[in-house]
Amino acid sequence: MNGLHLIGDLSGCRCDPQLLLDGKRFEALCLDMVRASGLTVMDSRFHQFEGSGFTGAVVLAESHLAIHTWPENKGLTLDVYVCNYSADNSGKARQLFEAIIAHFEPGEVARHEVDRGEHLIMEPLNESTGFYIKATKKLGEWQTRYQKLEVYDTPHYGRIFRLDGYNMTSEREEFVYHENLIHPALAAHNAPRKVLIVGGGDGGSSEEALKHPSVEQVTMCEIDADVIKVAKEHFHAVHRGAFDDPRLRVLVGDGMKFIRETAERFDLVVLDLNDPMGPAEALYSTEFFQQCRHVLAPGGALVLHIGAPVARPERVAELAQRLNGVFRIVRPYTMYIPLYGAQWTMAVCSDKLDPKAFTADEIDRRIEQRKLQDLRFYNGETHEGVFALPNFVRDLVNPPRLKQPARGRRLGVVRAAAK
Repeated sequence: MNGLHLIGDLSGCRCDPQLLLDGKRFEALCLDMVRASGLTVMDSRFHQFEGSGFTGAVVLAESHLAIHTWPENKGLTLDVYVCNYSADNSGKARQLFEAIIAHFEPGEVARHEVDRGEHLIMEPLNESTGFYIKATKKLGEWQTRYQKLEVYDTPHYGRIFRLDGYNMTSEREEFVYHENLIHPALAAHNAPRKVLIVGGGDGGSSEEALKHPSVEQVTMCEIDADVIKVAKEHFHAVHRGAFDDPRLRVLVGDGMKFIRETAERFDLVVLDLNDPMGPAEALYSTEFFQQCRHVLAPGGALVLHIGAPVARPERVAELAQRLNGVFRIVRPYTMYIPLYGAQWTMAVCSDKLDPKAFTADEIDRRIEQRKLQDLRFYNGETHEGVFALPNFVRDLVNPPRLKQPARGRRLGVVRAAAK
């Protein structure tokens, strides 16, 4: 079975005593509560005990509700079960459960929540392909002002954080994404001091940036405070206490607005964002890339992910083209990210900094000099390796004019390098 079972023992009810006696009256109210929660009534049956309470059951399309009252003890038991095969009805069940509890005004409630069966988490890569992860338990779901947040327990990845139905990060493999997002650019910079992260509310990218001893401040600009709240509660394995580091400045607000208005300059700007869909789409525009370039310190760089070259080749090509129109040096690089189920593309963009100009030995020396700890993916060889692009990715990210012999700026030609 795959569903959620909510059980409640209510005692010391402070409501009108008649509410615990009148089953017929509560049946009508209960059906209204069911419909208000979004669940579907199929049938109902309530039995009134003479001079005492009542027992009732509501058959739902999603499963059932059952209630039994004991007026003499000012108490009742409540049982709500929903199946979660074709859709996740957990939120609706919880809404109904809490509405009934509020109706009887108990002085004390013993709640029991049983998550039955496995959850199959589907991750779409495009309109025709995707993959799945089995989860043993759903730890929570929250609808914020901006998006839906979900946290699951899984046997393979530990806890998984999802936003609007897409995997964002997990306890056991987050290092693949976060190390590759941060270190290729920061290791190539001589002495990075100030880092700006737009998004990144799970704290994973901040934690990686703070490993560099020259970094004096990381500014995280996250629009959704609830992402930070959930990360602090459930994902210490991702942020590893970064939120307690005095060098981390957390700003809850619009990252676009911050970049547009700030007078600060940064050695690295990181766009740790959702895919370019819906509200996030504007953060991948040419105009915003130009604004990011404006807040870079001399020798600084912008880094971001630009998508899956196999599943979304058109997205990778379009974003690479936009970036090439703004920055003199654009270095796409790829790696396989397990939680995303795909080869993924990122890009370091700058007017001076070229991370591809560094050899594996040079990067290893910098890692040693900076005493970078707990690197599970990144080293000198992987630094060189991620920038070694397969031909089909080269074809996506190279500006079209490279197909003809030409002079001038092109991807892979460095006019100036800052080391």
